[in-house]
Amino acid sequence: MLFYVFLQLMPTRTHIYFASDFHLGAPDYDSSREREKRIVSWLDSIKENASEIYLMGDVFDFWFEYATVVPKGYIRLLGKLAELSDYGIKIILFKGNHDMWMFDYFKNELNIEIVADELIIERGGKKFFLHHGDGLGAGDTRYKILKSFFRSRFCQWLFARLHPNFAIGIAQKWSAKSRISSSKVVQAKNTEAEWLVRYSRDLVKQSHYDYLIFGHRHLPLDISINESARYINLGEWINYSSFAVFDGKDLQLKSFQ
Repeated sequence: MLFYVFLQLMPTRTHIYFASDFHLGAPDYDSSREREKRIVSWLDSIKENASEIYLMGDVFDFWFEYATVVPKGYIRLLGKLAELSDYGIKIILFKGNHDMWMFDYFKNELNIEIVADELIIERGGKKFFLHHGDGLGAGDTRYKILKSFFRSRFCQWLFARLHPNFAIGIAQKWSAKSRISSSKVVQAKNTEAEWLVRYSRDLVKQSHYDYLIFGHRHLPLDISINESARYINLGEWINYSSFAVFDGKDLQLKSFQ
């Protein structure tokens, strides 16, 4: 009888959460710290019903792991992720274009899975295509070449030869030129012109997906691709604090207040 009561009181974890583009570190220390607190509050709020959390790239405005050194800061987020992981919640972290230099630190310290490119999952009878969103579709050849170089072992080896104080300083100045650092709200004037929408339309012609979820564009968008598929862009956390949640039946795009 007591065991039955205990089971009834146990939290039911049925929800899957998706968020992207925290860009911690940008545009400055104070605003990044406030954003980090808001993100931690959001993670606290979903702790009891979350079964899985997908953080889909650009969590950090810059990240590089040396063999024995990682960027300082973000201790509140890292501590919260460790707590949730120890609590039994599965956490998956995608490499974005700003934090692609993740290796084994998160796996070894926090038991977080790292995804480099796309991930296809099925939950609740629904099929998901997940990707940060950078370098997909036709065009943007210059960025694709640059991405390929940055992800190469040679580039990573070369960067690791630099002293962290010097190397991370250079990288932070480079990241400061990103569009998220301007703190401006980006508007989608024509969603059909969004290249990730076009990419999604091509993708569902090859295979069925119920949800195609991306970050990268910093625009919270929920667009029907066909009668059964939806394109979801998760937005970002400077202007929108947006995320998506799947309750086992349907997916909703929301904003954390």
